[in-house]
Amino acid sequence: MTTASAISDAWIRRFHPVSDPRSRLVALPHAGGSASFWFPLSAALKDRAEVLGVQYPGRQDRRAEPPIDDIGTLADHITVALDPWLDEERPLVLFGHSMGAVLGFEVARRLRVRPAALIASGRRAPARRRDERLHLLDDAGLAAELRSMSGTDASLLANDEVLQMVLPALRADYRAIETYTCAPAEPLECPITVLIGDTDPKVTLDEAMSWREHTNGTFALHTFSGGHFYLTDHQAAVTARIAEVISAVTGRPPTG
Repeated sequence: MTTASAISDAWIRRFHPVSDPRSRLVALPHAGGSASFWFPLSAALKDRAEVLGVQYPGRQDRRAEPPIDDIGTLADHITVALDPWLDEERPLVLFGHSMGAVLGFEVARRLRVRPAALIASGRRAPARRRDERLHLLDDAGLAAELRSMSGTDASLLANDEVLQMVLPALRADYRAIETYTCAPAEPLECPITVLIGDTDPKVTLDEAMSWREHTNGTFALHTFSGGHFYLTDHQAAVTARIAEVISAVTGRPPTG
């Protein structure tokens, strides 16, 4: 096994491998999230694109590894892990939710092969900062924040053992995104599509519109009913939006 392959195997999960995909979708999870969050999306898109779910260290099968608490470092590692999957003939679309949206943006800046599109979900534009310090909360406060976002099964959060496994990675992720600063750089050339929930406390409509400033390509914004994890309540509609982006970059009309 080559070094590049070993790095890729550590970071990339293919739940539904495609032998000859027409495109690939890189799916980046939210703070505290894992690659398995994207299993339903991978299943839904398997006839249109191969989904590459990103697995951050410090969770699930990588729980023994220390989590990374810096966005730039995470983006560097993910960019290296994606190198074996870069192919000029197969468009690459980056899709991230919350922290994953910012990571998608930073990875897009680093890739040697320009991504075909970026889809940013549930996150304000990289240049729009807020003074957030959730990573400084004690375990009880961090657990309460996790419950309030409704992104994790409540029955799992009621288990202290599960909480103790989840919180270190969550705290590192929050530290990474809350201390992130968007360095000045030229806008991306690829299109950016933004998806948000209309009652999401983490992003306002104005903050979402600011993503327009980060691309010289086309821009689209779609709003759904719901909060930060609106996408779990609108899986079919969100998948359809993603399929539209994939169709635009592959020239293959959407089906189903």
